[in-house]
Amino acid sequence: MPQKLQVDKWLFSATIGLALFGVVMVYSASAIIAVQENHNQFHYVIKQGVWTLIGFAAMFLTMRFDYQRLNRRWIVYGLFLVTTVLLVAVFAFSPVNGARRWIKFQGFSAQPSEIAKLSLVLFLAYFLDKRAGEESSFRKTFVPCMLALGVFACLVVKEPDLGTALMLAIICRTICITAGVRVRHVVYVSIPALVYVAKMVIFTPFRWKRMITFLDPWADSQGSGYQVVQSLIAVGSGGPHGLGFAQGKQKLLFLPFAHSDFIFAVVAEELGLVGTLITLVVFAVFLWRGMRAALRAPDRFGMLLGLGIVVGIVAQALLNMSVVLALVPTKGIPLPFISYGGSSLVPTLAGVGVLLNMSQYARFGGRIAAGEEDYEDEWRPGPQRRTKRIARQRGPAIARPRYG
Repeated sequence: MPQKLQVDKWLFSATIGLALFGVVMVYSASAIIAVQENHNQFHYVIKQGVWTLIGFAAMFLTMRFDYQRLNRRWIVYGLFLVTTVLLVAVFAFSPVNGARRWIKFQGFSAQPSEIAKLSLVLFLAYFLDKRAGEESSFRKTFVPCMLALGVFACLVVKEPDLGTALMLAIICRTICITAGVRVRHVVYVSIPALVYVAKMVIFTPFRWKRMITFLDPWADSQGSGYQVVQSLIAVGSGGPHGLGFAQGKQKLLFLPFAHSDFIFAVVAEELGLVGTLITLVVFAVFLWRGMRAALRAPDRFGMLLGLGIVVGIVAQALLNMSVVLALVPTKGIPLPFISYGGSSLVPTLAGVGVLLNMSQYARFGGRIAAGEEDYEDEWRPGPQRRTKRIARQRGPAIARPRYG
């Protein structure tokens, strides 16, 4: 293993900034409802602060943990099995708003589907790394990947949570294509999957009603379109500079789930176009530096693992923002780092810690930035992709303590 460099400061700063910004916005968005429900305006922000500290502890722990130790069969399959058991266990608990997504104990609840994202990324990175050179094989490579996705996606859809199942599919598709799986294999599976999704939307009353509402939310602004309409009013009320921090009106029991799934609407109302653009820029920095760390990882496993973590976080952020802006039908998807809740925040920060650990072993071209080995890696696009790793001892390389 080459010597460590410093962690990517841009990626680290973007993550810390988004998480702390989330604590501030959770207070603003939840103070009124916290008083109504718990007679304490700090109820939700205190819990969010605790989850943030736990998430930071998990991030610093995984940041110092050598990510290549995750490339072990017992860790990968053990986590996959535990996640599957947790996804099954949610059906033993009482539903919340008609869905069984949480494992609940006294004063504590957890959503296993958030862990499923990291578990799937780790499994695919491990499995496709072991199948280097056999990516084009339908039976040996593609089918096992789809089976892993199918186990998680079917259990999540049963909760029901179609949005998270689609996120799992996006992560799987991205990693598989990047690893060199034949695109036509992905297309062959995607077509019947899309037909099945269309069937679930059309023949499930609440989903079909949600689709109709998406097409024209103002047609029933006091009924099925209420949440979307209130979200759009909040976004439009912000204008260029916003109404000011904690001065938003829609969070005054007008906008449902203002501190969780629709917190981006509160950001838009209180901080305006300027605040939303800054939030987008920080996520863009996270995407840039995260992809940079993943693509410069010294091994194929790290590249696929980092790519899956980044895609999962950024794609979810874009989907949440699209829901708030009524660009896609309403889904219960939290905004990473910012929305209230530890079930999403802690696994997300733990995943970023792995990414930060990976950034300490960045490659420059074909040479590892610090160490004594020279690596020649080829990740060729298309079905003929192969990975060649040739290590040649050439004496001590010049260590670069920092990189730009």
